[in-house]
Amino acid sequence: VRTRKCIQRGCLKMSETSNFGKHKLQPNDGDQKIVWKKWKAGKKEEKKQIREQKLIKKLEKQKLKEEQQQQELQQQQERRKKGRHYTVSIALPGSVLDNAQSPELRTYLAGQIARACAVFCVDEVVVFDEEDQDAKSVEGEFTGIGKKGQACVQLARILQYLECPQYLRKSFFPKHQDLQFAGLLNPLDSPHHMRMDDESEFREGVVLDRPSKPGKGSFVNCGMRKEVRIDRRLQAGLRVTVRLHSSQNPDGKVYKGEVVAPHLPRTEAGLYWGYSVRLASCLSNVFAECPHKEGYDLTIGTSEKGSSVDSVTLSPFKHVLVVFGGLQGLEASVDTDQNLNVTDPSVLFDLYLNTCPTQGSRTIRTEEAILISLSGLRPKVAAAFQDSSAG
Repeated sequence: VRTRKCIQRGCLKMSETSNFGKHKLQPNDGDQKIVWKKWKAGKKEEKKQIREQKLIKKLEKQKLKEEQQQQELQQQQERRKKGRHYTVSIALPGSVLDNAQSPELRTYLAGQIARACAVFCVDEVVVFDEEDQDAKSVEGEFTGIGKKGQACVQLARILQYLECPQYLRKSFFPKHQDLQFAGLLNPLDSPHHMRMDDESEFREGVVLDRPSKPGKGSFVNCGMRKEVRIDRRLQAGLRVTVRLHSSQNPDGKVYKGEVVAPHLPRTEAGLYWGYSVRLASCLSNVFAECPHKEGYDLTIGTSEKGSSVDSVTLSPFKHVLVVFGGLQGLEASVDTDQNLNVTDPSVLFDLYLNTCPTQGSRTIRTEEAILISLSGLRPKVAAAFQDSSAG
């Protein structure tokens, strides 16, 4: 009997303890559920905040992009206002070099012409042949400096050499007898003739023969401390105009830029960016082989028999051509041109001007006539475009 009672008491104690244990665990389970709910709610709130932050960042990026686009548009509009949208071309016979007595003087005469073109922002120089030698290119073997008939080629070669930036000359001008005395000439010092550390949006360069990764552009030597990677792959040895990106990584191995048209520095930034040189086999081909689709919309001939430049008023134009004669004037160029059936040169031009009406010398040399004529026409051109912008 005692044993049963003890067992019953033990069972009662065990049931009490088990009941007590169950009663003790229930509140802990509830706390855990509450904590879990709070944690889950906190996580949701964190995710919501992250999503909101991402959305805010995205909107900020879009806003920045729109602001940058607006700034670029404004800059382009400002550039167009600054830019020069007309071109100035001159044409002269290569026979002007035949008037020089030595190779050194021939070279110096060509340098004077190049300097005059750079000072008055000439965009194109056409060297035509009035002796029917049919010279069309500066390529080919050297056949003797100072010989008749080689004047056009030599003049064109020296003009090209002086226009090319110094750091590119080795790439484009191998050793040649026509350039024997070119080192004595005064440099043009044009805006595109930059020093190594000069800062500029545009630069001239040569495409390098260097391998690049697929999808990446070519490397260009722009005369800087680092090479420039452009936005496309081009043939090695080409001369290109490069627009450098405004934001550059100073620690990067290369600079970044894009290839643009050679006229862009002139039309957008208003910079004088050198001249191109063209050879024409005769006077008529100066007009016939014009590089502009619409041709020259204003042509001016210069002669002492023309009307005075002082009484002339110019209207706005896109492309002007000023033609100069040789030792015997434009009449000799007309007579030797088989494509022309006229004897009076004035009928070939819109204006036939005497740019130095009261000259004190019987003759004016061609290199002098270029300086006199361009300086006389400069205020006329400026007035024409001021009137058009005001209107």
